[in-house]
Amino acid sequence: MALPGAQKDRGELRIHESMDELKTDLADYIAELSDVSVKERGFFAIALSGGSLIGLMGKLCEVPYNKTVDWSKWYIFWADERVVARNHADSNYKLAKDGLLSKVPIVPSHVHSINDLVSAEEAADNYEFVIRQLVKTHVVSVSEINDCPKFDLILLGLGADGHIASLFPNHPALDEREEWVTFITDSPKPPPERITFTLPVINSASNVAVVVTGEGKADALHLAIEEVGPDGSLIPARMVQPTTGKLVWFLDKQAASKLENSNLNS
Repeated sequence: MALPGAQKDRGELRIHESMDELKTDLADYIAELSDVSVKERGFFAIALSGGSLIGLMGKLCEVPYNKTVDWSKWYIFWADERVVARNHADSNYKLAKDGLLSKVPIVPSHVHSINDLVSAEEAADNYEFVIRQLVKTHVVSVSEINDCPKFDLILLGLGADGHIASLFPNHPALDEREEWVTFITDSPKPPPERITFTLPVINSASNVAVVVTGEGKADALHLAIEEVGPDGSLIPARMVQPTTGKLVWFLDKQAASKLENSNLNS
């Protein structure tokens, strides 16, 4: 059974006893948001990340979700991507295609991956252009507060260093406020060239879910939710603070092991 909780200004915490329980809760959550969005807007615009996230979404490929979700209304984006060929082992697109997209009836033209034939800078510019066109046609909503796109759901993982998407600690990309999509060529994790949503775009989403598992992420999660670093700095995950949207953390007990709120760890 998930142990729900709320941390002041840090969203809803859902701590799960088992990985299977987390996967089921995550699938229920995504399916419900999809249903609401399709009923309200006629579309479901979802941005994915890489890492273990796709595997944790795996129950969406199974009964009942593969039959009950209106996959024809899904529009797929990536909150970050490695600037490699689509069939490269490091590609977030390939990860999602192999683990999810090829197993459910999503319309191929609704899958918006980056142009993998150009530089990181060109790929970021091109991806922002694509998103801007889809904002114009209302496939992606627009924020009421700024001109940023308002994705129905952005799914993120968490690095052991506190990074989210491809926004790494102390990196200048964290300060980008004008662009929707930016690029980096010096990622501390290989491959070095990546594109990423900027913080204003992430924080403009209707819903942001951060999925974190494993004891190796416990320190980063503690800094993301409860503590500021000893030097007063904020890790990138701490900067995820939807302006008007909802933030939910999907956690296993190992990742949540260093959270101090005893009600969540009992």
